[in-house]
Amino acid sequence: MPRRDDTEPCRYCGKEVYEDAERCPHCGNYLSDEDEGAPPSRKPWWIIICALLCFYAIYRWITYGG
Repeated sequence: MPRRDDTEPCRYCGKEVYEDAERCPHCGNYLSDEDEGAPPSRKPWWIIICALLCFYAIYRWITYGG
């Protein structure tokens, strides 16, 4: 069992991991921001809303003839 001073709690799951570990062996998350890479890109909510409104307008135009 690792000594208490060689470990720190994982910021995601809270279980003890070695300080020099890159990833948590329990939950698999990266422990430092540098190892994580770029965060996954998320589309702003307004782009999704606008796309849905455009599809609805096209549907109304085709269905009801303008």
